[in-house]
Amino acid sequence: MPHRDYWMHMPKVLLHEHLDGGLRPATLFELAHAKKLQLPVQTEAQLRQWITANAHSASLERYVSAFWMAVAVMGDAAACERVAFEAAQDALDDGCVLAEFRMAPLLLEPHGLAPEAAVEALVRGLQKCALPSGLIVCAMRSDVPGEVERAARLAAKYAGQGVIGFDLAGAERGFPATLHRRAIDIAQHAGLGITLHAGEADVGGRVLESIALGATRIGHGVHIALGEDAPVLMAQAAAARTGDKGPVHFEVCPSSNVHTGVVARFADHPLPRMLQAGLSASVHTDNRLMSMVSHSMELSQVNRVLGIGDTQLLEMACAAAQASFLPLAQRAAAHGALMRWAESNRKTPSS
Repeated sequence: MPHRDYWMHMPKVLLHEHLDGGLRPATLFELAHAKKLQLPVQTEAQLRQWITANAHSASLERYVSAFWMAVAVMGDAAACERVAFEAAQDALDDGCVLAEFRMAPLLLEPHGLAPEAAVEALVRGLQKCALPSGLIVCAMRSDVPGEVERAARLAAKYAGQGVIGFDLAGAERGFPATLHRRAIDIAQHAGLGITLHAGEADVGGRVLESIALGATRIGHGVHIALGEDAPVLMAQAAAARTGDKGPVHFEVCPSSNVHTGVVARFADHPLPRMLQAGLSASVHTDNRLMSMVSHSMELSQVNRVLGIGDTQLLEMACAAAQASFLPLAQRAAAHGALMRWAESNRKTPSS
């Protein structure tokens, strides 16, 4: 069984991490006190314990309870820039060779930060780090279509200036992606990549719905492997193609799926079934703060508990690099780093 340092040094490609779900606990604590926000605990150590307890409560409501704090402390440009830089630096220190981060800028508007200023600050923060990275603008699918379109136009405005993609996130059940077809079209016409949360909290059919709307990547998508119709749905998704990006790619976040109650235990996660069905997938963190995980920890767990070998995890990282929304040169450099690692460790990824 590979040891902890092995996973830290393995090159990684990060496609699915929310900035407001990935603050360092120390940063969250410091910024909250600077803004005089009332916290549910008195010390940073207690804050870590509180977040960890919520993560392991099997309650989606408790899991997301820390988001209000994270969004509130990010309500100014300096905080946004700091959070983005620290997220990129943490990913670099954890062995990432390419990373994409996402955030819903409109969430910061009630806290006094204009959406344009938020995007510019987040991009500045990412670009301060040596890690090749980009920003995916999220819209909250429970918002009215006009607000989601406003987020899409915001993303389009900064296409090619650090913004690389568009996403629908937030409450899924009752808010299908089809409600926001126009917003997705706006982002697509601007040349942005489309990744949509689908099949996380709703049925697997939402995945195929998102693919039909133009998504080349799916956030989570695990319900496609959980229902009685899973074999048919997975076969259809595996056959879908996205032009030069190849197959539709699934951004899978196992720890998050356990913590939000999608599956009861890590060992129950359907990732192995997804891979056996021929789906293109890779492993990600989703919310490092809420789940108290790192990318290395997640890969180690997938290897140890789900039995997915390190060679296959390298292949999955290669697929993630191909599916990335970043420019070709950066994707190729990431793939090269993965292949050099494979060579030095006598692994032979097939992709």
